[in-house]
Amino acid sequence: MLSTFRTLFAGANARAEDRVRDVYAIELIDQKIRETEGQVHAAKATLASLIQRRRSEQKLLDMLRTRIATLTERAQAAIAAGREELAHEAASAVAEMENESLVRQGTIDRLDTQTTRLRSSVERGHRKVIDLKQGALQARAMRREQSMQSQLHTTVQGQSAADEAQELIDRVVGKDDPLEQSQILADINAGLDHTGLEDRMAEAGFGPSTKVTARDVLDRLTK
Repeated sequence: MLSTFRTLFAGANARAEDRVRDVYAIELIDQKIRETEGQVHAAKATLASLIQRRRSEQKLLDMLRTRIATLTERAQAAIAAGREELAHEAASAVAEMENESLVRQGTIDRLDTQTTRLRSSVERGHRKVIDLKQGALQARAMRREQSMQSQLHTTVQGQSAADEAQELIDRVVGKDDPLEQSQILADINAGLDHTGLEDRMAEAGFGPSTKVTARDVLDRLTK
């Protein structure tokens, strides 16, 4: 039972993590790009240090070789002059400098190897950063498209603002006219209690008029 709960709990955590990664995918992409740029920057700094050290070692090696050449000439001159002790001292110094030059040459060779490998890594990292930034741009464009599609889907499935406004207009315009409705009710009531019958018969010429007309007023005035 506990094993089952642990499995379910782990699955829920994994799904929650996936949802968080989906929601903050763009932010995570930007963060990883910054981390990658930081790594590339550090690699560049190391590469610059290696190149600087290599140049320094090369300068020291060149100086050693110059001194070796000079002391060799001087030793040859001392031998020619019969100064064996000076020639031997010069030879000892040349031997030490040649040994030192071998060590420095080995250091330079190792630095060259390290520099070549690190330069290749920096170039790959630089290209990777460019690719990641391009991918980030595509991801942002896709996220905007997904957002617009989601909004459009909601509008299609639901009711848009324009549709809602039209519905309200139709409700107002489509309502019955209360004045007209009141007049119709009055006519209905008049028909029920026969109050309109006398008026209709008088208008038809049967019996005196039930209302004073303009003609009646004019007849009185002209008498």
